[in-house]
Amino acid sequence: MGNQTVAVITPAFRAQDTIAATVRSVLSQTHADFEHHIISDDGVDYGKFLADNGLSDPRLRFHSSGKVGGGSTRARNMVLDLLDTPYAALLDADDRFKPRKLELAVAALEHQPVVATSLDVMRADFTSLRTVGQGPDRVLKASGHKWVSLSMDTMVVWDRRRADSRYDPDLPNMTDLDFLMGLYRTAATEMYLGTPLHDYVKISSSMSNASGFTERMIHSKTLLLARLESGFYPMADPAAAEGIAQFLRLSLEAEKLYPQVLAEKPGALFEDTIEPMIRAAGH
Repeated sequence: MGNQTVAVITPAFRAQDTIAATVRSVLSQTHADFEHHIISDDGVDYGKFLADNGLSDPRLRFHSSGKVGGGSTRARNMVLDLLDTPYAALLDADDRFKPRKLELAVAALEHQPVVATSLDVMRADFTSLRTVGQGPDRVLKASGHKWVSLSMDTMVVWDRRRADSRYDPDLPNMTDLDFLMGLYRTAATEMYLGTPLHDYVKISSSMSNASGFTERMIHSKTLLLARLESGFYPMADPAAAEGIAQFLRLSLEAEKLYPQVLAEKPGALFEDTIEPMIRAAGH
């Protein structure tokens, strides 16, 4: 392990159709000092599976959660408890890194404890739908993160010596934002890289607003908002709790509007609904 080693953490549940592309994106990184930790949460031997598909590398590390469908949050926590690398990054088993993701993140970690990046939102076949958060590189306060990164928060890379967190396995959705607020306990600011460096695949239930999906998102956002309002998340940026709470209030308004937007324009993304509302709010 070097002083710039990044542990990439990927839980895998029924991931045979996607994980080869995910792993290739890590093996193709211009920053070669990494460990890619793949956690089987379905009993599949992903080491053998990937080797059978021509993907074998000593930097690939394989684990088992010991469960079938135990959940990605528990799988991630298991590996986070084992790591001795200075840096860590998150990558879902159906997403990909752009080739320079780790290189640029590691360079930024020289100056900030957390790095977030713009994303390229894609279909399952990696057809690009839109970008989120594209713009100039800049330092953001924790209170301003969600107004720029208005979609997912799985794109973070962090210095575990200056900020660390664990997942809440009982939270049904929005677990990445909960995790990020854990990092903000000691990280008042982050470096935000405005070039899309992370391919984020939209799951079909999100794009089609499948039965119960909006309700689950509203439940989780309401729970996080109540936690913020009660002081559940102590954060180094004194304005962070209220900044994120304001975003969640607006996001809840967007959740109520989204089903009608989708009915009128099939295929519309939630980001397309909330982004104009963010601009109207002056962010």
